[in-house]
Amino acid sequence: QTEILEKIGNMTETRIHRADKQQNGDAMAETSTVDDVFDDTYREKEGKKPPKILVWRNIILMGFLHVGALYGLALIPSASWLTLGWTAVCYMISALGVTAGAHRLWSHRSYKASVPLRVFLALGNSMAFQNDIYEWARDHRVHHKYSETDADPHNAKRGFFFSHIGWLLVRKHPDVIEKGQKLELGDLKADRVVMFQRRHYKLSVVLLCFLVPMLVPWYFWGESLGVAYFVPGLLRYTVVLNASWLVNSAAHMWGNRPYDKTINPRENPFVAISAIGEGFHNYHHTFPFDYATSEFGCKVNITTAFINLMCFLGLARDRKRVSRDMIAARIQRTGDGSHKSG
Repeated sequence: QTEILEKIGNMTETRIHRADKQQNGDAMAETSTVDDVFDDTYREKEGKKPPKILVWRNIILMGFLHVGALYGLALIPSASWLTLGWTAVCYMISALGVTAGAHRLWSHRSYKASVPLRVFLALGNSMAFQNDIYEWARDHRVHHKYSETDADPHNAKRGFFFSHIGWLLVRKHPDVIEKGQKLELGDLKADRVVMFQRRHYKLSVVLLCFLVPMLVPWYFWGESLGVAYFVPGLLRYTVVLNASWLVNSAAHMWGNRPYDKTINPRENPFVAISAIGEGFHNYHHTFPFDYATSEFGCKVNITTAFINLMCFLGLARDRKRVSRDMIAARIQRTGDGSHKSG
């Protein structure tokens, strides 16, 4: 079994994580990308903070989107069962494009995926319409590296609204831009699927986020275009957005911290359910390289179950996992005393 090397501490320590080799042979002795490890050397600039610059285009579009989603909610009784089922399918595909794709695969490199699986996840990511994979992964690595500071794109210390949606309605803090430009993103640039999606992102969003969810129920079972547009289209898209945003907001504010009480991210069951497994956030920020983002495997974690299925089918491999000994040691060292096994 590969020896685990970890230099653990509180927020003032440098964190270096190495993956533990699992008994089933799936994980590997590979260091997690340095770009997702917290950097305690960063210091916020003293003095007056830069002014908030509103991005009115985003404010207006987000306003219309949420009004449209509310209208879609009112149309649910008018939708056929097939349309509601299709809405759930679109929700799952777009959510997996974020959780299993942009997050666990491309941001943290916590497992390896075959070309067909990467293509599927890229399509799902375009259906989710949350920025292309390259930009999403870059911002997420900055979030981990400079969590809860001016260089964090959705710094939760600026309040729930800012960390949930407000960060998209204002210009980025200069430190976010500066730190993002300094990241080494060679792995993303070398991935042909990532760069193809980036080049054709706008077209892929129009097709996959809006046209496909709308046209499938209209063409195949005669759903009205209005219901098809507002329910599997706008309502599904808005719910996926808010479920993802809750990871940045609610999961950084409410819940327990059994693994590291010195950081803000929390274990939040509601977020785990809505974001198909991404609510075990104290664990994830403590061990960002773990493909399951949770100590408990597939429990309340559809994304982990999906990755396991892909490995069973031979479409994914090399899942990184944290050893039980490492988890136990960390709980004793920095946990808040709330840990319960299982």
